[in-house]
Amino acid sequence: MTIGEYFSSAYDTFRSQPVRTALTLVSIAIGIVAIVGAGSASTALERALTSEIVAAGSYTFLIQRMPSIITSGEQWRRYRRRPPITYAQGLEYKYRMEGTGALVALYSVTSAVTVRSGPQHTDPDVSLVGSDENFFPLRNYRLSLGRPLVSDDIAHSRMVAVIGNDVRADLFPDGSNPVGKEIEIRNQRYVIVGVLEPKGGVFGQSQDNLVIIPIPVFVRTYAEEWTYSISVFVRASSQAALEDLFDESIGVMRRIRGLRPEQENDFEIEMLASLADQLGSFMQFVGLFGAFCGGIALLAAGVGIMNIMLISVKERTREIGIRKAVGATVRSILWQFLIEAIVLSQVGALAGIAIGSLIGAILSHVAGVAFVIPFWWAVGSILVCTIVGVSFGAYPAWRAATLSPIEALRYE
Repeated sequence: MTIGEYFSSAYDTFRSQPVRTALTLVSIAIGIVAIVGAGSASTALERALTSEIVAAGSYTFLIQRMPSIITSGEQWRRYRRRPPITYAQGLEYKYRMEGTGALVALYSVTSAVTVRSGPQHTDPDVSLVGSDENFFPLRNYRLSLGRPLVSDDIAHSRMVAVIGNDVRADLFPDGSNPVGKEIEIRNQRYVIVGVLEPKGGVFGQSQDNLVIIPIPVFVRTYAEEWTYSISVFVRASSQAALEDLFDESIGVMRRIRGLRPEQENDFEIEMLASLADQLGSFMQFVGLFGAFCGGIALLAAGVGIMNIMLISVKERTREIGIRKAVGATVRSILWQFLIEAIVLSQVGALAGIAIGSLIGAILSHVAGVAFVIPFWWAVGSILVCTIVGVSFGAYPAWRAATLSPIEALRYE
């Protein structure tokens, strides 16, 4: 038989057993969907993290009260007992860093606020950010209208605000220029001085649903209501200066916080690149866990392949006997049934890759990250399915090839 005849025979076999074939294909596709979907999601999230690091600068770090990643409730309770980093401490750190070439931004965030302008208002899900003039370049914020906060706004505690594009759309649906108009947040009025360019969403959360006000106004107005702690965002002048600045910052913050030599730090200082590595490792774990679950499903699918092939061998025993009687070799029959198993697994793999890629695209859209076609995950899935087809199709193929032609012809 030629290769084309092998494939034609496989097609005829599957067409004659549509229900069993469909069930086996579904089981294979489920495993591949898990592998490709997890690979697509983890790859997309890793690239989103990398782009955020590139936007902020690779030689940046954060100083804050608690670490960004907390893995247990016990850790959270321990970190929660730390005293907050006050605005005065942040100002002292910023003052001591003058002359180092570092760019330092102080900021604090609270969420779930409602913003009003005349009869219009937002949902109570807007993030209110108190920051200074350095926050904009450090977070790579650009403006579509107006200006950012400047040093005079901070020094004089001006009641001004920069709004995100989502807030602008809610408050000014007619598309009018909001610069110079007033908004109200918790009975405090602010004049809009700028509108941020849209940044879209990351991990399902909009980056445009925010209002930025001068941090002294934020501290004065909201510090009594919220248990706040400011964060300090620092960018070194160069990669070479990063390590020295990092070590110096630890010493400066310890002195500002009044820690004795034997006391451990009561603040966290985290390299942004290291934080991205931690999150990237977690994303890889998620991808590998999805691949593991998919592998278990493929093992179950392999058993299904073996089952359907054994049934096929039994149902076609007389056909095998006739083929052997007219001169078919053991190798020819072995290849016929082995190719059927491989084709069955590959069709399931292609269906799974298509569905998994579609799910990955939908999840990427919902999370607000760019969709990445998981090429190597797809190639790996095809290879795995080939191995599954060969491994679980070998025994039925061997049984078919070694049937006695006389006994096969007698089979009813």
